[in-house]
Amino acid sequence: MERFIFDVDGTLTPSRQTIDSDFAVFFKNFCIENHVYLITGSDKQKTIEQVGKQIYNLAKRVYNCSGSDVWEKDQNIRRDNWIIPQKASEFLQSCLKASEFESKTGNHLEQRTGMLNFSVVGRKCTVEQRAKYREWDIANNERKTISKKFNQLFPELESTVGGETGIDIAPKGANKSQIIKDFNKNDTLYFFGDAMDTHGNDYPLKQVIIDQKRGLCYAVSNWKDTKNILYERTLGRKISS
Repeated sequence: MERFIFDVDGTLTPSRQTIDSDFAVFFKNFCIENHVYLITGSDKQKTIEQVGKQIYNLAKRVYNCSGSDVWEKDQNIRRDNWIIPQKASEFLQSCLKASEFESKTGNHLEQRTGMLNFSVVGRKCTVEQRAKYREWDIANNERKTISKKFNQLFPELESTVGGETGIDIAPKGANKSQIIKDFNKNDTLYFFGDAMDTHGNDYPLKQVIIDQKRGLCYAVSNWKDTKNILYERTLGRKISS
């Protein structure tokens, strides 16, 4: 059976923003006609804010917090209550203090179900501050540097770069790949994500799908790429973006 798995930020929506209204109409119909699953580092409430309650409930299952908080509509299937250790938290605080990026807006260490999201610019940043940090991070590779150092210091944990400004941290193996156990071996999986490179938080799931020959992975740059791939698949043609 064909099953479609979608990241949210940067794949179905602009990062930390709501889904495009026209694309939402198409995607709702796609969810009705196909077996759709969502996986995101965000929590349930934030995901609903981004894609809407209808799409959230049309998905067969939603894997919040990279699969550590699993929902089918309003039913919680399972949850991991892990909390980051003190020494790891102190290391991230030192990285925040040492960062030369000028705008630090608050809520830099956000504990979520089974994981923690770390952001130098902070979760309270504006769209403009987010864009400025993204540009600065591309030039300075700050997130990749912090993530690599974190993984060296705390081998029992795992950090991956996620979205435009964050780093996702969880126990080793508690990344997006953990959801593979919920799918049958004869299922064909199609996974869409915008962070498929080796440091990205979509990479672990991509790796297991490819290594186990379970399906195809689509690396997208934004929700418009996703829209075009789905339109081409369902309508047999591309559309202008």
